[in-house]
Amino acid sequence: METQPHEVLQQPPVSSIDAHNDDASNHRDPEQKQDVPREEVGQILQVIASTGKFWHDWDKLKSMLSFQLKQVLSEYPEAKLTSEQQYASLGESYIELVSKLDEALTCFIEGPPFTLQRLCEILLDAKSIYPNLSKLALALEKNLLVTSTLTICTDPYPQATEKEPVDQEKANEKQNKQSDTAQNGIEPLVSDKDEVMTEADVGDDMTIDMEAFDGEKSSETNSEPNANNA
Repeated sequence: METQPHEVLQQPPVSSIDAHNDDASNHRDPEQKQDVPREEVGQILQVIASTGKFWHDWDKLKSMLSFQLKQVLSEYPEAKLTSEQQYASLGESYIELVSKLDEALTCFIEGPPFTLQRLCEILLDAKSIYPNLSKLALALEKNLLVTSTLTICTDPYPQATEKEPVDQEKANEKQNKQSDTAQNGIEPLVSDKDEVMTEADVGDDMTIDMEAFDGEKSSETNSEPNANNA
């Protein structure tokens, strides 16, 4: 008889505390952890902005977009104002604004909004497009308040963004080689301009010779009548 109330007293407190801690940790982990580096996140968003398609799992891509969204918003000076100044400028506090936009993004369960391409374009170059945080918030909210979603792309992942730097490096190497040869005193090949100049010089010599020949011929013809008259 003594074991029954003892078990009842022990089990509820332990289970309720553990469940509360597990729920709290599950809500905090997605916000705190970001396994993908920021540079890689930027590259992924750049591919989406240029193609309008996505290849990654939506849950992972959603966390990347949420991370980029908070980073971009934090770079505006309004984020460092007092709460009163934020209400005067934004109509709400900065924390409320970030929470509202992040919730609008995370509410998409099956896939990203069909405005994903425009969202990536804004998040990649927000400062140059929208100098004020209020205008940026309106643009983001407009692109998040939609219902249609996109499906994951099955085409091969584009590799053009990774090859472009290699091509630029090759071009820079060629320019460096040309500059090195010039500094070492190696003369470049004769250009077409030089060839044209030499041809012009030859043409001038030929015209001078022809004029001299015509002068000698005319003098000979003038000397023949004089001989006949004599």
